[in-house]
Amino acid sequence: MSKTKISVFILFVLSYHGALSQSLVPSESKKELDELRLKLNEDGSHYIKATILNQVWFRFNESNSGTTVLGDPTTETFDIGLRRTRLQLYGQITDRVFFYLQFGQNNFNYLSGQNSTNNGNRKFQVFFHDALGEYRVFKGSDKLHLGGGLTITNGLSRFSQPSVGTIMSMDVPVFAQATVDQTDEFSRKLSIYARGQLGKLDYRIIISDPFPITSNGLAQLGIHPTNANFAWNNHSKQYQALLVWNFFDKESHVTPYMTGTYLGKKKVLNLEAGFITQPNATWTGDPAAITNNTISADATRKYYSMNLWSVALFYDAPVNTEKGTAINAYLGYFNTDYGTRYLRYNGIMNPANGTTTVGAPSGSYGNAFPMFGTGSVIYAQFGYLLKKNLLGEEHGTLMPYASYQGANYERLDKGMNVYSVGLNWFLKGHSSKLTLDYQLRPTYTVAGNNLLQDNALKSQVVMQYQFFF
Repeated sequence: MSKTKISVFILFVLSYHGALSQSLVPSESKKELDELRLKLNEDGSHYIKATILNQVWFRFNESNSGTTVLGDPTTETFDIGLRRTRLQLYGQITDRVFFYLQFGQNNFNYLSGQNSTNNGNRKFQVFFHDALGEYRVFKGSDKLHLGGGLTITNGLSRFSQPSVGTIMSMDVPVFAQATVDQTDEFSRKLSIYARGQLGKLDYRIIISDPFPITSNGLAQLGIHPTNANFAWNNHSKQYQALLVWNFFDKESHVTPYMTGTYLGKKKVLNLEAGFITQPNATWTGDPAAITNNTISADATRKYYSMNLWSVALFYDAPVNTEKGTAINAYLGYFNTDYGTRYLRYNGIMNPANGTTTVGAPSGSYGNAFPMFGTGSVIYAQFGYLLKKNLLGEEHGTLMPYASYQGANYERLDKGMNVYSVGLNWFLKGHSSKLTLDYQLRPTYTVAGNNLLQDNALKSQVVMQYQFFF
């Protein structure tokens, strides 16, 4: 990406910040509602609550080698998109019964309708993300909630079920949503689960019924002699669990989602460990054994269990309560075994839709990188919330941050490192914020059945505006 275009983009960001800060802050102080909440009884313990989330992206991206957009070779792109648009409705309708619904869309940009996920219909992406019901076994206690339905309640890590309206960085580490849009629906699965708090221990135990890979709306990879892909048959259940020890403040257990940062309102230090396992999840074999979507006998076919686990520390706490400063930090190790040599490229709201590179892995164009694979990952992030009203009472404060994803995957010749640095401008906490993010990612050259890392890194610059209420 040229320095001139980046400079123009930064100037656009600053002018957009100023315009929004003037238009979004009322000219005089008035009493405001904190939430859209309807009381169902006198003390408000029974209620129904609605929330609204929208995240708009403005992005420059340096394209991976060979990238095309609508058939045209493209070295860089600028796009505008809706990363997430969601409506949520949930509530405690009796002392024991809770429900949660979420409806919306993701990754909606100018190429929506021009890729294999929606067959030319740009209006096709709105769907229910969550639809669950829960029963509180012990009245007035969070010791045990039993639930079921379409839900993001997952094992593995806190970032496998993130509260996206409260995340500290511009986006979540998506690799932690391990089967996203492969055998789930944007990380949601049809599941039954138990979750709760026992003293300082948070737990969730889940049995999920994953979707077959053949219903994800993408062109199917089928089967490969040496590189595992998700299997078309031998359907099996998925078993998950997450254990979190709260050293200081306990985290909320209202919904299954886990908060990204409390902006100094809690003191949280957590040690977590989680896993996801599924028998016969992936396969290798003879590609000729699949013709016209029919699976024939194959003596070379082999099935692999998917076994994923992680351990991590999460710290989110005030530094100076008087000034309003706070720290957010996370360090996690992920062991990701999808089967021999499994590798999946993913580009968030990819601004491209094709490649001229012969033998390129599926989806490796645009802003994609090898996000998921058999091997191991280290993920770390750190942010520092500056003093409240740093920019004045009407203009909020700032929170610079940095994140790192380092992966060692079997099919890559070198470790893969993705770096991001960014700045949050909290106009009104998470309810109204702007985020500027700069990312560097590696690119790869196809060498037979392997991928060799190039010397050059590619970049993208994103400004996001979020409103969340």
